[in-house]
Amino acid sequence: MAGNKSLKAAVRAKEDEFYTQLTDIEKELRHYKQHFRGKTILCNCDDPFESNFFKYFVLNFNRLGIKKLIATCYSGSPIANQQLSLFDVLGQGDENANKPYKAIVTQVYDQTGDGGVDMLDVAELFKTGVNELVELTGDGDFRSEECIELLKQADIVVTNPPFSLFREYVALLLSYNKSFIIVGNKNAVTYKEFFPLLMENKVWVGSRNMNQDFWLYVPEGAPYEKVDENGRHIKHIMACWYTNLDIRKRHEEMILVKRYNSSEYLQYDNYEAINVDKVQDIPCDYAGIMGVPVTFMDKYNPDQFEIIGLVNGKDYLAGIKTTKNYKDYEETRQNGTKTGSDGGKINGNPVLKGKPKSGNYFVLNDEVVHSTYARIFIRNKHLEEVKK
Repeated sequence: MAGNKSLKAAVRAKEDEFYTQLTDIEKELRHYKQHFRGKTILCNCDDPFESNFFKYFVLNFNRLGIKKLIATCYSGSPIANQQLSLFDVLGQGDENANKPYKAIVTQVYDQTGDGGVDMLDVAELFKTGVNELVELTGDGDFRSEECIELLKQADIVVTNPPFSLFREYVALLLSYNKSFIIVGNKNAVTYKEFFPLLMENKVWVGSRNMNQDFWLYVPEGAPYEKVDENGRHIKHIMACWYTNLDIRKRHEEMILVKRYNSSEYLQYDNYEAINVDKVQDIPCDYAGIMGVPVTFMDKYNPDQFEIIGLVNGKDYLAGIKTTKNYKDYEETRQNGTKTGSDGGKINGNPVLKGKPKSGNYFVLNDEVVHSTYARIFIRNKHLEEVKK
């Protein structure tokens, strides 16, 4: 039994660990250059020589004006030892294999004398003691006491944490008032622990369009979709960047061109708001509350819109009080079946006739009531000002 449990845990770990490509890191972090100068950067879910976050910061150390770079390695990481490690370069590969350690960089320069700076220079600077490479006493878990001590030293945390620990990871960062740029599941927008942070403007979506494909590396043995030019396995993941550092995108106003009409924008049956199926179709002249797809967060400008709340499924409502809960009605699919998902669909959603037995957000269209995907409820601040 113990062996089976360990195997299942290993499989789950592989399915949970995704690793960011260097090109994606470069494209996102170019929007934050002004934040890095003179700061201590922490990558606390990253193995030097394995992590592209560490590689990005160490090779751009002087150009970005970084004060200090700290990275920690977790002993249980499925990606560990897939590439040349620092310990291999230092001639300590066998004795330190799979051991967690911290790397602290304060200087980066051409140590090998070949006219440029690369990872071999970084390794030599560790070897000569200019920079510090030390084994951790624990397993390198970001929640461990010694890793939290390193977190306290950091100004900005930049990494791709395990998706299954995303809620706990963000909570830890905020408990220590840390700035961060991290990769997370796109669906995190709807997490009941995370959405209030977005609503209260404590966190927002990063510069990269959250609808853009995100291809991440997966560990050996994990499911993958294709192989990149270096022979590494990659997979399309529903992911995006999250940050609490100010970026230009957050202040760009969304251009609205469509006008409201009652036949196109249906009223919710149990909440005083209209349904908008596409973010690009937000009407420019509607002053009331609108339910929009979660991808609205990619365009959210807090000076243009106010977030009222979120409805995600029948159990989770944030900031929303519905007028009906439908508990007294029986759910019937369009084809007459009581259960299942084989009924007709509108915009990819099951269509119901009559009143559904449970659920919190339904759009009324003549006699047909159909559910939507998760909706964020917003109000146009500019139109509210006009009304006043």
